[in-house]
Amino acid sequence: MQKVYNILSIGFLLTSLLVAKESAAQFSLTGQLRTRTELRDGFGAPLQVGQDAALFTSQRTRLNVGYTGYRTKFFAAIQDVRVWGQDASTNNRITNPAQNGLMLHEAWAEISLLDTAFTKTGNDFSLKIGRQELVYDDSRLLGNLDWLQQARRHDAALLKYSHNSYMAHLGVAFNQNGEYKSGTLYNGVPVGYPAGTNAIGTMYKSMQYLYLGKKLKAGNASFLVLKDDFNQYTLTETGAKVPAPGTWSRVTLGPYLNTRLGKNLGLTASAYMQRGKDKDGTNLKAYTYSLNTLYSASKRFAIGPGVDYLSGNRAGSVGNRRFDPLYGTPHKFWGQMDYFYVADGFGKGGLVDYYLSSIIKVSSQFSINTDLHEFASAAAVTGSDNNRLSRSYGTELDIIMNYTLTRTIGFQGGYCTFFTTPTLAAVKGVTAARRNANWAYLMINIKPDFLAKN
Repeated sequence: MQKVYNILSIGFLLTSLLVAKESAAQFSLTGQLRTRTELRDGFGAPLQVGQDAALFTSQRTRLNVGYTGYRTKFFAAIQDVRVWGQDASTNNRITNPAQNGLMLHEAWAEISLLDTAFTKTGNDFSLKIGRQELVYDDSRLLGNLDWLQQARRHDAALLKYSHNSYMAHLGVAFNQNGEYKSGTLYNGVPVGYPAGTNAIGTMYKSMQYLYLGKKLKAGNASFLVLKDDFNQYTLTETGAKVPAPGTWSRVTLGPYLNTRLGKNLGLTASAYMQRGKDKDGTNLKAYTYSLNTLYSASKRFAIGPGVDYLSGNRAGSVGNRRFDPLYGTPHKFWGQMDYFYVADGFGKGGLVDYYLSSIIKVSSQFSINTDLHEFASAAAVTGSDNNRLSRSYGTELDIIMNYTLTRTIGFQGGYCTFFTTPTLAAVKGVTAARRNANWAYLMINIKPDFLAKN
């Protein structure tokens, strides 16, 4: 009976939205079904000699509901992320709870604090509250990590102001494990799918940031100041972490620029530093910078070099000098095979990435992106015998193809290969590592708009 009631409720909701479409245009109902079949033969870390490649298909399914009314916006996204075959085909009650991918990805409302008479003049002052994606600039430090099937979101409140070409955002978040009657201790341990600051395995207790931006004639410039706080802890005799009063605070700040130098040359640059204490209470003094260009040789071909530098710890150094790229999208920058700043660690020596990117637009529907990376440690690397190792991590070649079949259907396929070095195997902790790694995938992305006219 309950199942019938749920089906009728969903049917009533969809019918109401369809009827509302005829009387007003403020409702939206969209979805997504994205499957990705992957052949992993050394993805994330080199395989050992004799290990077999992995093959699987994962799927993300989303239902998005939106509403825009007088001085009000509302949006909710329900998603389910699973691997084909993960559940029993006749009973989903035996699914491992830690792998249960059904969740609320976004649920937020935004209210305008100005009357429409002011907003029509180019001003905006609004408050956005709830579970939401935070995406800024090129997603280097704040991004939705959309490549990951479960993606990234934050429970936060965001105050937004804009006037003509200027904008200012003030965001705050405060996390708790539950509704306590006393105290505000937070263990910061993610439940289910991993989270945290790019695989450090700890969620922040609180976060505050200020983002200032300006639209340029060609591009934009911005400045970000972000502070995230981690609950202090003590160690038991067994080494377990027990939350303790107080927080360790980390501050990240710096500018970003995206512009054009002439008609055919694009430039993107950023530089950030980190101070304060890391999640373990160690004094932090780290920095990063990035510079890349893209030259459009024609309407169909563009190419350009770039360099990323993220500081790291030297042997015997005092404090922590390893830059943490916060809550961004590492898959977009440091190789498609996710060797750096994701789930698999690579030591604390930082990273230098020299790369050459190219884009070939075969047609309006088909394009090919190619990236060639040369990776190295930012700090000197020593082996287990204290001998100095080469700083080179190896070379990665990424070839990604995109084909748009219709407005709502897209295909993406890729082949990537990584020529590893003994240094990379050492920092990854892989013995008898293979010198070559490969990864291939095919992704089908279907994003229907249920209220659109056919």
